[in-house]
Amino acid sequence: MSGSRVAQPSSFEYCVIGGGIVGLATAMALSKRDPGARIVLLEKEGELAVHQTGHNSGVIHSGIYYQPDSLKSRLCREGAEATKAFCRAHNIGFDTCGKLLVATNDVELERMDGLQQRARQNGISSHHLTRDQLRAAEPAISGMEALLVPSTGIVDYRSVCIAMAQDLSAAGVEIRRGATVTAIHEDDTRIAVVAGGETVNAQRLVACAGLQSDRLARLAGLEITHRIVPFRGEYYVLPPSRAALVRHLIYPVPDPDLPFLGIHLTRMIDGSITVGPNAVLGLAREGYAKASFDMADIADMTSFPGFWRVLAANWRSGLRELKSSLSKGGYLEECRKYCPQLALADLAAPAAGIRAQAVLKDGTLVHDFLFVATERMLHVCNAPSPAATSAIPIGTMIAERLLSGAGTTQTVH
Repeated sequence: MSGSRVAQPSSFEYCVIGGGIVGLATAMALSKRDPGARIVLLEKEGELAVHQTGHNSGVIHSGIYYQPDSLKSRLCREGAEATKAFCRAHNIGFDTCGKLLVATNDVELERMDGLQQRARQNGISSHHLTRDQLRAAEPAISGMEALLVPSTGIVDYRSVCIAMAQDLSAAGVEIRRGATVTAIHEDDTRIAVVAGGETVNAQRLVACAGLQSDRLARLAGLEITHRIVPFRGEYYVLPPSRAALVRHLIYPVPDPDLPFLGIHLTRMIDGSITVGPNAVLGLAREGYAKASFDMADIADMTSFPGFWRVLAANWRSGLRELKSSLSKGGYLEECRKYCPQLALADLAAPAAGIRAQAVLKDGTLVHDFLFVATERMLHVCNAPSPAATSAIPIGTMIAERLLSGAGTTQTVH
């Protein structure tokens, strides 16, 4: 016979979709659990950790906010230790600089007492600081009292992802960049994935697709009752002259009725300091510039009834966040509640990240893990913050669930 040969689909035991930190950690867990298995990881971008992982704050969280004995609490504590151990083993710089939760009024003082009690229940070390002790620790910060959480740290999660990818490659895992998934088909014996114009056959598939997770589930023919609504976290990088402004991470005491932590000062591992983020509705899932919008993303969002229910339930806080987005003065006003030294000129280098928030049809914001599964597929439709901190144990949990063949849609607390 003459003519060109038709390329045959490549076959693997496992296919992982998504090259963020959760997808990489899941591939690591599968590789360790099933040594020698053929594994492929598909990432649509030309590099790894481009979206949520590469735009997060770089904080190694302690887990102080979470309900004692909850899954999020356990995964965060385990993840913080695992992240630090991974960094030590791979010579990745991190700094356990500690975090200060600063109370600026009586309501926040009461909430702070509740957080200290929660820290005790979670086995997290914390120390109460008086006004004078706060001033001594952080001269630029103004507050009535503060709670110090020494175990909180900072790291560059992109560097962590690069090291994970190197370990995976050394273990024989194939990583394909620029491999956009365009079709997923499951039958009784395999899953066929079309990505980057090629077909990959796998015995099992796990999708850790973050901002595109609902679309990947629908592409696979699964029925879902949620959508991803993007929230922009807009922040500013302070000028180099402000690099010594604080020694710790400085957070407000959070409002338990809101899903976001409020504007805070974050030391970065490169020596800079960021202030933010706020939380405003995004008009593009992957648009990081200020005026970004995507008509397909907008149509997908506004055609979903849960979106309008979220707006109806949260319009007051939404307007407050929008004010800080549209007005630097409004943003500065939020910052100066606990850092009065900041001036408008300090807010000169804007940036943004985008959080994938799963929303149910009734308008409920999903704060826990949301999985959609069949016998051979597991779609991670929501991996709650702090997923980067908790990624290593999350990857282990996902691998175990994939291999158990859950076969249902589940929200896990």
